[in-house]
Amino acid sequence: MRDLPAPASADLVAAGAPQPDPGVRVSPDLVAMATHGLPGGAAPKRVLVIGAGMAGLVAAYELAGRGHQVTVLEAQHRVGGRVHTLRGFAPGLYAEAGAMRVPRVHDLTLEYCHRFGLELRPFVMDNPHTLAYIQGKRLTMGELNADPDLLDFDLAPHERGRTYADLWREATAEIHELYAQEGEHALDRLCAEYDRYSIRAFLRERGFSTGAIELYGIMSFREANLNAAVIEQFREIIGRAFEDMQEITGGSDLLPTAFYREIKDHVRFGHEVHAIEQDDREVRLHVRTTTGQTTLTADYAICTVPFSVLRDIEISPAFSRGKQRAIRELHYNASTKILFQVRRRFWERTDRIVGGTTVTDLPIRRICYPSHSDPREDRAILLASYTWGQDALRWGAMSEQRRIQQALEDVAKVHPEINDTFEFGVSHSWYDDPWAAGAFALFEPQQQSGLHEDILKPEGRIHFAGEHCSLWHAWIEGALESGLRAATAVHESAE
Repeated sequence: MRDLPAPASADLVAAGAPQPDPGVRVSPDLVAMATHGLPGGAAPKRVLVIGAGMAGLVAAYELAGRGHQVTVLEAQHRVGGRVHTLRGFAPGLYAEAGAMRVPRVHDLTLEYCHRFGLELRPFVMDNPHTLAYIQGKRLTMGELNADPDLLDFDLAPHERGRTYADLWREATAEIHELYAQEGEHALDRLCAEYDRYSIRAFLRERGFSTGAIELYGIMSFREANLNAAVIEQFREIIGRAFEDMQEITGGSDLLPTAFYREIKDHVRFGHEVHAIEQDDREVRLHVRTTTGQTTLTADYAICTVPFSVLRDIEISPAFSRGKQRAIRELHYNASTKILFQVRRRFWERTDRIVGGTTVTDLPIRRICYPSHSDPREDRAILLASYTWGQDALRWGAMSEQRRIQQALEDVAKVHPEINDTFEFGVSHSWYDDPWAAGAFALFEPQQQSGLHEDILKPEGRIHFAGEHCSLWHAWIEGALESGLRAATAVHESAE
């Protein structure tokens, strides 16, 4: 799941732009449910949950806690879905192939971390010592923010001498003001007015020159996603999704593992659902296992697999036309991460960098640094490349060996020390992952207004969950929210 470096939001905070309070959050009722569980009193039901990602785990956990007969079918041999912590490094080291941080406004995620006793620590988002390697120039972010004209982006006269954050802040001033005045009630109005715009089209409409769009795309890490719906960005930035980031000490997979330990007797690994049938009495799931095929029946099913994967599952009778269209059309973004184990944290000694992100116009796009030094261990894992969209697909098309070699060459342009400290690399391309077929849902223009209602809608005895079934796309929070909503619907349904 996505973990977006968003210096634009941090710059807005630092510059004193109007700040909504308390930000965009899930409803208090859902947070209370995470604290106290589903309400009692419902008749027990047989429930099949497809997928042991975060949405499936939370749904199964809460339903089992109220006495329902729950079985979770997971095609892989692990839980967590796109919360995927890579181990296999030097002792004590790990890396995140997927989700790696939690904003302070994500109450559900924080509540479950608290419930399971998971330790959190700050995740450093912004650091003036991190670098910009653009147009062959190597500058610190502090230098570039102090003198934006150190880079030549062919800006219009009125755009010169201003950072990309300055330009974005001016373009979105009225949106911040509306949200500051009306809070979450403004989101529907923003969707109605701006859902037709991509980020690129919105910037053009606000008078950005071609050079300013290029500047914004590179510096905000969104150049590969400029054709995505701009309201995705509005929701996260005006909702304060990038402030006061935390990370789970020891690895993000400790959260799905904590759920699993509570419901491990309900989970079946190596169970791939290849067909779904239902009638007015029950749901039947046809499943491939390592020993053959089987069919499982239940009163209800909760399907948490991404629509990009659901597209290949046979459905009988067919879902409604609206659901079929949503499954076909919902856009999933690509993301690839390339990670290096190094012998020394040279960036801390040479450049005084602890945490934050270096921006480049190289194919690697960005380098993310560990947020914490470990005096007991000089070795570290460097996120050498984090890409989205077409950039990520290019890396995904390479062999693992070539991917790592190419990334090493790019990183060496920014940090020549990498050649003396590199030990080995690993990578994960989410579009090449057959159980994900994409990193996260990302609306194109008009998809929120045109698809979202059908994405959420149950089909007979089948309910749907996953980050794509929430407006918190790409976040653990969205998966948890959707899982709780689906669990509530099943829990409260009449036979």
